[in-house]
Amino acid sequence: MRPASRIPHGIAVLLALTCAAGALRAQGAGAAARERQLIGIPSADSARRHAQVLSREAHVAGTPAQRRTAEYVVAQMRRWGLETETRSYEVWMPHATAVRVTRLSPAPLELPLREPAVPGDASSSGWQYPTVNGSSGAGDVTAEIVYVNYGLIEDYAQLDSLGVSVKGRIAVARYGRSFRGIKAREAEKRGARALIMYSDPADDGYARGDVYPEGPMRNARGVQRGSVYNGDGDPTTPGWASTPGARRLPLDSTEVPRIPVVPVSYGNAAELLRGLRGAAIPAGWQGGLPFRYHAGPGPVRARVRVEDDRATQAFKRIHDTFGVIRGTDFPDELVIIGAHRDAWGPGAADNVSGTVSVLEAARALSALVKQGWRPRRTILLATWDAEEWGLVGSTEFVEEDSLRLARGAVAYLNQDVAASGARFGGGGSPSLRALLRDVTRAVPSPAGGSVYAAWRRDAAVPDSAEPAMGDPGGGSDFAGFYNHLGIPIAEWGFGGPGGVYHSHYDSFDWMRRFGDTSFAYHATAARIAAAMILRLADADVLPYDYVEFARAVRRYLPGLTRQASQKGWTASLEPLASAIDQMEREAAAFAAARDSAAREAPLARDASLRVNGALLGVERALTRPEGLRTRPWFRGLIYAADEDNGYATMVLPSIGEAIRGGDERVARAEIADLAARFGAAAAKIAEARAALR
Repeated sequence: MRPASRIPHGIAVLLALTCAAGALRAQGAGAAARERQLIGIPSADSARRHAQVLSREAHVAGTPAQRRTAEYVVAQMRRWGLETETRSYEVWMPHATAVRVTRLSPAPLELPLREPAVPGDASSSGWQYPTVNGSSGAGDVTAEIVYVNYGLIEDYAQLDSLGVSVKGRIAVARYGRSFRGIKAREAEKRGARALIMYSDPADDGYARGDVYPEGPMRNARGVQRGSVYNGDGDPTTPGWASTPGARRLPLDSTEVPRIPVVPVSYGNAAELLRGLRGAAIPAGWQGGLPFRYHAGPGPVRARVRVEDDRATQAFKRIHDTFGVIRGTDFPDELVIIGAHRDAWGPGAADNVSGTVSVLEAARALSALVKQGWRPRRTILLATWDAEEWGLVGSTEFVEEDSLRLARGAVAYLNQDVAASGARFGGGGSPSLRALLRDVTRAVPSPAGGSVYAAWRRDAAVPDSAEPAMGDPGGGSDFAGFYNHLGIPIAEWGFGGPGGVYHSHYDSFDWMRRFGDTSFAYHATAARIAAAMILRLADADVLPYDYVEFARAVRRYLPGLTRQASQKGWTASLEPLASAIDQMEREAAAFAAARDSAAREAPLARDASLRVNGALLGVERALTRPEGLRTRPWFRGLIYAADEDNGYATMVLPSIGEAIRGGDERVARAEIADLAARFGAAAAKIAEARAALR
């Protein structure tokens, strides 16, 4: 899992309540009672049992342990009476076989890279994946050390101003503020021969709280593993699935790093940084280690050696699993929920908690099926493999099934770190935010009251606003559905303080002591999941809110206008603003017509097909087949991960990238293109309203 940024959005409470109430009415008689029954089924005890089994050992993608998690999930779903399917792919995913980091001067020291066992934590003494970043290059490098702060583009600009270069040297960067793959890309671009990354105690160690096992934060030997591949899916099959006989790119045509990239603990990082001298660091570069940082180079020299199995077993088999509940009225329309099963260690938070949420939602839905209920739309309950290596399992599925998904996928619901504490957060497509808020009103919180009430209380929002919700930039398995195909998505979870991200200490013991200690929030995430699925699967009219969508997008325009005016451009975003206004007017008219129709009688099946067929085209209209100019795989034109950050969301990226690139001609063309696409989206909403009549 790659953490995604969250950007606040407020909206009038009255509008949200009205739209959500209309969505619930559209489900027909008996929906509220069925939903209450469904919400009552997931349990903390059941969630705890699943979590204990699935986090028993480190289960890195491509290992026998990870295959066992697939077998467990399938066995559970079959036991509950669900139809199951497993899809397997052969993907390029070399595993590290050996790693060494040695300080050669001023005093030789072999750094102890393994995370040591912790008393009382049974899984901490088991097998560990070597402390090498996923998709790292292999090699044996000896060079001077240079400290590059977070390894951001602007950090290298500051080093340039100091006359410090990483060319021919080993860069040391602290984690944070950008995706680790961007750090690797920028270090390699500037001639570094290797990159070492560490989690500074100022960011998630003792400066933030007591460290594991006394507290939840990262201890001096904890390591953050993680992929450094900047793409999505198998790098040798970009844009198509890694199925048998698939065409594959040669490795030198892919964007995987060529240099060794190794994560170390902050205890080990101290042994490399303590002796650095050279340039004084810029303001803000000092971390939490107990000495003054310097940029270098010298006098510290080190050797980094990484070996892997790419010469003998570069390709590994991965396994996506599915529980299927066939729809009665609209079997080709799909409601999909998914969570990745793989981890860099035992993965209790990331992402056993998400997998448990999907399992408990599946158990709840299967109980209704046994009582005779069938959904109107088909439900897919997925668990993905190899997310941690670049969203590989979900991306391969999306690329293999793109035609079916583009035609009939109603929504994708993502569960990534569903429960590691008690504080709720959610986000996704603006079109599904009202639905998520309304579902949280119906689900009880372990803290008392509803999840929605606890959310508002924790966020301390005024009565006239809603809690902030996050934008779908990138970083998790929703990317293939949303960024590639334009399928609406939603995600949610419960978080808290912690510093075991991508560590071997992300364990069942950590969870029961410091995370979701009662596993009640695991069950609560599953209750939200089950209710979201039920409402989407059984609605006469799909409960999208395109009034909120239009208003959310309009709020981004002033920022882009300022960026353009700062360059002295005369390019105007007024055509786009007008098209968004048109979309909002059509959306408001449709919402009124939908609510009026819901009060009269359930829609006939043929009418529902026409209405929902048009609604499925709204966000697809805001994609383009050729994708972004910089990244063709990214077809969505509303949100994308920032290509120079990886975690941060870039809104309206086709325009934003043109402004960043300083090309006014391209910016004008992109404004016109996106305005036309909003016009097409508005036309789809108008088509849906006409079908209601």
